[in-house]
Amino acid sequence: MAEAIGDGDRQRHATGRRPEQTGTALVDPPRSTSNARGDGAVQAFPGCRPIHVPRSQIADYEGRFEYWDADTEIAWTAREPTSAYHELPGQRLARLTERIAAVRGAQIESYGSGDLLVRDGAGERHRIMQADQVLYLHPGKGRTLGHSIEVGHDDLPDVVLEVDLTTDVRPRKMGLYREWGFGELWVEVPDNRAPSRPNRKPGLTIRILGAAGYEEVPVSRAFPTWTAREIHAALNEKALSASTVAALRRVGRLLGERGGTVTDDDPLMQVEREQSRRAGVQEGVERGTEIGVAKGIEIGVAKVRLELVAEALAARDIATSEKLDAFADVVGRMPVRDLMRLALVCRDEADFLRRIEPSPGDT
Repeated sequence: MAEAIGDGDRQRHATGRRPEQTGTALVDPPRSTSNARGDGAVQAFPGCRPIHVPRSQIADYEGRFEYWDADTEIAWTAREPTSAYHELPGQRLARLTERIAAVRGAQIESYGSGDLLVRDGAGERHRIMQADQVLYLHPGKGRTLGHSIEVGHDDLPDVVLEVDLTTDVRPRKMGLYREWGFGELWVEVPDNRAPSRPNRKPGLTIRILGAAGYEEVPVSRAFPTWTAREIHAALNEKALSASTVAALRRVGRLLGERGGTVTDDDPLMQVEREQSRRAGVQEGVERGTEIGVAKGIEIGVAKVRLELVAEALAARDIATSEKLDAFADVVGRMPVRDLMRLALVCRDEADFLRRIEPSPGDT
């Protein structure tokens, strides 16, 4: 396959659309053309290079690309090799939303970088774009997807993620997403910036499609209360922080409230929570048994010592009553030798009780 566009009838032009800002909304201006080679002109897809992929080969093409157009047979691919820093955000988003789905009690489907396809009137592939991650919040309710997500035929995803490490979605891809009707677009610039773009500010932007185009907002519409700042932090941290866990639980519960589901509706979470409940009950039984045995021993010791005291007092012809039983805790804690000494010197039962637990005024 040719690396660049050949001579003659292969020298075609790729069209590009640069979004312009009006207030807080992003809209598409009329199309302008740029040389497919990018020679002496602004490229339609910054950070990309054009390669020729014929119509007859695009269905079997296994490489990654940002965009392909049947009119030009040009695929725009990332100029720099794909790195782990580019792939991580999409993979992490899939794992994060799995945790949200578990709390919610209903599945969230992530399809990775599959083809977003537009067919022509004859049903042939006309334009193809690839995102870095697409998310469906209600995968079981829509039409079953085939090998591609077909615009105008399939339900569009609730969220599309684009990772701008060495590329920039704004000049062209954002206009295509708007044209095709994708409702929520996330653009992530990772903290680990590419050497070729050291001045690109890291962060995540959320754009919601409205009548005037894409409007940048601070909070996701698909994932209630999940902010751009929280999402960016979660996509870039090496291990889940307490704040990210709290955000995932919060969003999952709110989605569950909207859809009428709870955590126990998730089969895995139901088993895990049931096992935790059983473990808690078993621990409670074991702890209760342990406390009960200890208490039983304590009661038994106190009873034996009360009997010894009663016998010692009886030997001195000192009568005892139920009052002695009320001091079982005190008698149970005192050494037997001290109890016997007090039983031999006391005048009567009341004097004995006063001696084992004297009042503040007693001497």
